[in-house]
Amino acid sequence: MLVLPGGGFYAVATDLEGTEICDWVTQQGMTCVMLKYRTPQVWPKENGQNQRPKVLLGLEDAQHAMSLLRQQASTYGIDPHKIGVIGFSAGAYLAANISNTEERTYAPTDAADHVSPRPDFAIIAYTARLWDSSKGKNNLELQPWVKISPKAPPTLFIHAMDDQVDDVRHAMAYALALNNAGVPVDMRLYAKGEHAFGMRPTADPITTEWPGQMKQWLHNIGVL
Repeated sequence: MLVLPGGGFYAVATDLEGTEICDWVTQQGMTCVMLKYRTPQVWPKENGQNQRPKVLLGLEDAQHAMSLLRQQASTYGIDPHKIGVIGFSAGAYLAANISNTEERTYAPTDAADHVSPRPDFAIIAYTARLWDSSKGKNNLELQPWVKISPKAPPTLFIHAMDDQVDDVRHAMAYALALNNAGVPVDMRLYAKGEHAFGMRPTADPITTEWPGQMKQWLHNIGVL
């Protein structure tokens, strides 16, 4: 499993949403790789709204990492057809990106770049930058830069309804779009939990229950 931590594209939360996640993943008998993608890359604003850069450095890094894992699967002792991604916040946005496109904004650098960068499954935790909030809260349209592919992998969403940083509508809008494209989607939404909880237990049930929910989902799709 490739882990993409969050950090708002200003930094990479390598402990909370990186190494601590890998600790859990390896305990399940899976191989885990955490990607420290390039930051900072500040998104420009237009009329007060973030605008996606044409070249997203973190996406380039995530695509190359996924392709490298697949190309070197025999070296790492992993199944090249069971390589998934889990992303948190900004990392979840990257996970959504690599799920829906194989296009790259960089020239091939090695043999790995000729191998598909699309994951075989995706877990999207408190994602951002997908929903077009300018259309109002009762509208679940995606931002114009979000592309949806029917080839996207089975996807699990984890989000808290009281997230004040990244509105749950980002997850809902993306999940509905995937579903409309025929992609298998599961959602685990909790009333409380706020943002950036990772796997650190708090009084909110989501923080202790979602890892078990993820494990069951991985069994359901035949990964574990």
